[in-house]
Amino acid sequence: MSEQDLRSTRPPGIDAAHLLDNGRWTTYQKLLIFATALTIVLDGVDNQLLPNAVPTLIQEWGRPRREFTDALAIGPFGMMLGGLFGGVLGDRWGRRPALLGSVLIFGAFTAALALVNSIDALAVVRFLAGVGLGGAMPNAATLASEYVPARNRPLAVTLTIVSIPLGGALAGELAAMVIPAFGWRVLFASGGMIAMVVAAVLWGWLPESPSFMAQHRASWPQLIRVLRRAGHEIQDDAVFVAREHSHQTSGGVRRLFAGGLARDTVWIWVAFFFGLMTYYVVVLLLPAMLTAPDVGFSQPTASRALAMWNYGGVLAAVLGAVAMQRVGSRAAMLGMAAAAIVCGTLLAFVPLDPSRATTLLFVILLAGAFVNGVQTTMYALVAHIYPTDIRSTGIGTAVAIGRIGNVLAAYAGSMALDRGGASGYFLTWSGFMLVVLLALASIQRHVPRAR
Repeated sequence: MSEQDLRSTRPPGIDAAHLLDNGRWTTYQKLLIFATALTIVLDGVDNQLLPNAVPTLIQEWGRPRREFTDALAIGPFGMMLGGLFGGVLGDRWGRRPALLGSVLIFGAFTAALALVNSIDALAVVRFLAGVGLGGAMPNAATLASEYVPARNRPLAVTLTIVSIPLGGALAGELAAMVIPAFGWRVLFASGGMIAMVVAAVLWGWLPESPSFMAQHRASWPQLIRVLRRAGHEIQDDAVFVAREHSHQTSGGVRRLFAGGLARDTVWIWVAFFFGLMTYYVVVLLLPAMLTAPDVGFSQPTASRALAMWNYGGVLAAVLGAVAMQRVGSRAAMLGMAAAAIVCGTLLAFVPLDPSRATTLLFVILLAGAFVNGVQTTMYALVAHIYPTDIRSTGIGTAVAIGRIGNVLAAYAGSMALDRGGASGYFLTWSGFMLVVLLALASIQRHVPRAR
């Protein structure tokens, strides 16, 4: 009997992804999104603790800013590797263990930063923490996209990824309070320990992706429980089928270029590369720039400036997700990218005067809103581009390409500061956002507006 005949004799199964795509968005599903987003809040916190601590380390260790460039860049290199392998492992072994394992890794090594006493040790531990930081995001985005109905997917993914700037804002506020009172070592120790505790709690509660469980018979009892809690009536002996070419599990990254995906894959990679470069040019160097002797802002003010950048991102990303549902991702994302370019150009001409800190913080708030808004909604776009069986790989690979820009951001920002001062620094990331705009305009599979 042929393989086709064998398939035709099997009893019909339930498409769990189809049920969820067309069902209600229940309270249980919202709790799952909240739990997933919580892991990314912690990712954002632990990721931005080091840039906030660098001004204090410069003073305490008596080393110039440029000597910390490698330590700032090596973390994103670890995130690049974590994003690539984390997505592949999520597709192969499950999104849940890949996500929570990543949280445990970055929590443990962030706490270990409290023990370092040299820039070399700082770089090594930061690299290891970066592997966990990078592995968390693609799996969180995939889980969020597969827990909810299709019409709510852009909003759910964006609400998850917007937790990155939310965590970054919390990191800035914590640094402004903790470093002056208790020192930078307490900051790292507390941030890492909280992440490990949350990962341990979620390990026993957060379920696997329904689409992934449908592909593994041993997970069907848990899938039945998840679907029932999501409001669906499922029998105890239900049989499930996996959607979207579940028999094609090989190919890896090569499949991102098959089936007409090649063009969108290339352009989403370009958008992630320059988007994350822009984001981290600011995140990695803004506090150090503002506390430089020729500028003169205090460490708490510089940390709050970075917090304002992230607060703007939280607001704009949520509004951007709503706009994506109303007008589609093309109009929403191109509009935010254009506004980011305008804000970056204006920011280049705002005087860096410590006596006018409020004006600077307001402009940074607006700039952060649009840069973060584009970056966070980009995860919803890439989740839309790829089918379920390669979605984690697609997201993880795009993020890994973006991490190359992330690695180069420390060097590009430092070079811009050395050669053009503050104006050159801001105009550099404004130019990067222009490339992002052009890349997003070239993508064909944008999220359509919801009906």
